[in-house]
Amino acid sequence: MATSLKLSDELVEMAKPHAAAEHRSIPKQIEYWARLGKAVDENPGLPLQFIKDTLLATQEAKAGMLTPYQFGT
Repeated sequence: MATSLKLSDELVEMAKPHAAAEHRSIPKQIEYWARLGKAVDENPGLPLQFIKDTLLATQEAKAGMLTPYQFGT
């Protein structure tokens, strides 16, 4: 369900270069920041890069991009 939000011009302007660098739309960039901020807020003891890697791994799993781990190889 999409909802219209009024965002500050400053936030939108800050998101533009990040969105371009990550090949995201501006709304998707702001959504990414919101998800990342929520994850950081819920896991204050974890390093930021670990949280980012976990969010990426979750999306890779949803996309079926998993390979089985081979123990002892």
